[in-house]
Amino acid sequence: MKILIIGAGGVGTSVVQIIKQAGSEGAWAEKVVISDYNLARAELVAKELGDPRFVAEKVDASDAASITALIKKHDIEWVLNVVEPAFNENIFDTCFENGVGYMDCAMTLSYKHPDDPYNKVHIKLGDYQFERHEAWEKKGIMALVGSGVEPGMADVFTAYANKHLFDEIDEVNVRDGDNYENGGDFGFSVWTTIEECLNPPVIWEKGRGWFTTERFSEPEIFSFPGGIGDVEVVNVEHEEVMLVPRVIKCNRVTFKYGVPPDFRKLLLHLESVGMAEAKQKIKVGDSEIAPRDFLVKVVPSPVESSNNMTGAGCAGTWVTGKKDGLCRSVYLYQVADNQDCIKKYGTNSVVAQTAVTPVIMMELIAKGIWKLNGVHGAESFDPDPVVERFAKYGFPCGLREMDSEYAEKIAEKALLAPIGK
Repeated sequence: MKILIIGAGGVGTSVVQIIKQAGSEGAWAEKVVISDYNLARAELVAKELGDPRFVAEKVDASDAASITALIKKHDIEWVLNVVEPAFNENIFDTCFENGVGYMDCAMTLSYKHPDDPYNKVHIKLGDYQFERHEAWEKKGIMALVGSGVEPGMADVFTAYANKHLFDEIDEVNVRDGDNYENGGDFGFSVWTTIEECLNPPVIWEKGRGWFTTERFSEPEIFSFPGGIGDVEVVNVEHEEVMLVPRVIKCNRVTFKYGVPPDFRKLLLHLESVGMAEAKQKIKVGDSEIAPRDFLVKVVPSPVESSNNMTGAGCAGTWVTGKKDGLCRSVYLYQVADNQDCIKKYGTNSVVAQTAVTPVIMMELIAKGIWKLNGVHGAESFDPDPVVERFAKYGFPCGLREMDSEYAEKIAEKALLAPIGK
């Protein structure tokens, strides 16, 4: 497969490092074009890899002609979009026009309800893409949206639980937490973090559909594995809530992660003084720039500020429902240590976790294992090949059986089992 990666930041760098370090397992990637508006950055990434398969190019993600030129120059079959989601519509549409496959880690942007933003949805994450499903399907090409860690890995876990662990599912609750120390406020994209944290969170319920709630609402304490322990998590807008109910039969879907109280205050203060604004531009000298774009330029780079960060991050999906007539509760997860990821990939654990799932998915697409025309999330595909490959790519996953009737039955069977059998 000949791939064009748009964005040579943390995720893009992690993607190519994971492919390179996979050795013969990564041979499916025949050619990988690493492109960025900052050509020097793309060239540095390609040079460090020392592999002729990886080629650096300059691209303007806002310019369809710039993207098209690279697709044609390198005979690209698949585009991986790992830049800010503000560019998603243009990249998505350009891939359609050129008849090539498309993948992103975060879907097209939402727009809050003009009159009742904390109760009603308006334009949801990914609506722009899913509205074009039939056109993509008719053209015989595929767009795989929301394919990072969350969304992406979390959605694979949902599909796995649906296939293997439950007879019926009640709730799908994505939970993300960490115990990071000595890092900056932003461990991931500054632009995207502000966007998802300050937008009204979305919840889905059977019979009610999608609705919104107050920001950072419904705090709960969730105990994470991997030595992380108890973390307070809160509602945040995220793609899984839009993806899961389209495919998985269930009663409720939520997303919460650990946004520290001080960081919540910082985000709200940025909003109150207009620095979170992403659309309206202000004049600075002879130029114009959106305040959020200005912040992206002055806030320390998350990639650099996380170099001394210690601790681990956990991404996972907590699923409840029935199995064999008994209530069951399971948390499927992946834990990544920050310093381990920096040593192995040169990038922090947040972006490394985000990168591994699209790498695996591109392998499956390249080998014809995943094939489904139209616009889809990971829930639409067989999860087994992905789960099997996580460990091969250095990101082993876990399953925690939570307290439930089913767990008690398992424990009872184990207790009564003959010794040595």
